[in-house]
Amino acid sequence: MQSDRRYGVTLPWMKKAKDAWETQFDWRKHESYINGFPQYITRVVDEDGHEYDIHFAALFSGQKKAVPILLLHGWPGSFLEFLPMLDMINQRHPQSESPYHLIVPSLVGYAFSSKPPLDKNFRIEDGARILDRFMDNLGFGSGYVVHGGDLGSDTARVMGAKHAGCKAVHINFCYMPEPSVQTPLEVDDIDRLGIERGREFERVGNAYAKEHATRPSTIGIAISSNPLSLLAWVGEKYLEWSEEDPDLHTILETVTLYWVTQTLPSSLYHYRQLFEPSSLGSHANPEWYIDKPLGFSSFLHEIAPTPASWGGHFAALEQPEVLWDDITAFVQELVQRAIF
Repeated sequence: MQSDRRYGVTLPWMKKAKDAWETQFDWRKHESYINGFPQYITRVVDEDGHEYDIHFAALFSGQKKAVPILLLHGWPGSFLEFLPMLDMINQRHPQSESPYHLIVPSLVGYAFSSKPPLDKNFRIEDGARILDRFMDNLGFGSGYVVHGGDLGSDTARVMGAKHAGCKAVHINFCYMPEPSVQTPLEVDDIDRLGIERGREFERVGNAYAKEHATRPSTIGIAISSNPLSLLAWVGEKYLEWSEEDPDLHTILETVTLYWVTQTLPSSLYHYRQLFEPSSLGSHANPEWYIDKPLGFSSFLHEIAPTPASWGGHFAALEQPEVLWDDITAFVQELVQRAIF
């Protein structure tokens, strides 16, 4: 029997997680923690008249010059991954005195936001446009910063490239193919480890994404029909993509949110675009070139780093203080340059 997860989650881990979910995990306790953060739902009307309800958590500042920062999650995350960061920021700054407005939406198809329409393809450009309108609805259409990881980084890039209201972009995921060059690029030992990790991900780690892209209906039905299937599929990613195994109850919290909202199928939609045969990927696509300030936090244990520090794919959850310090340093430079 495997013990090193080379073939996915192990049976002992699943038994342990199942037992904890049934006998120890207190959803009401987690729900109380989640509800301790101000949350809202606002309606966004798209350019074709389609309406989307966008759920979001937010800490709004009382300061007139506070900088709006939009924080975007990815898959298989949710708005929950930013709550430890909001908690930490609340302790640093009383909300009335904070220099930032912090907005953490559930992307379309996730948690309590609307699901994508079924009568047309829903692309990352659509999600980016809806979130730009969302920020305008909140009164921040004249200027905001967006940060994203995973799918959130793709969405953030499009917002920066296509929407004037987005004044700057910060990301912690920037997956790009290796360049085809005759002379090998010089990289240090840290970057070399990252490159090797990316190659390993390409070799044996991304089959899930191709399945999402090519058979989203089958996967959506199979995984969302049973809570243990969902736990195995999502839990594997948290174990594999983190520098250290997350707390089991943190994984169960995320899986429970997917289960009670039944949003695993709709959370897979964007993979169809990113894994099309002709797709360049968002970060290598010249159409999404950003001519605005761009910040990047690189974490060594990211699944496919772009050549360096610690942390993994779920940076906001694993290293909230480190990531937040990077974001604020970036924003302060924008303020010094009078962009805000």
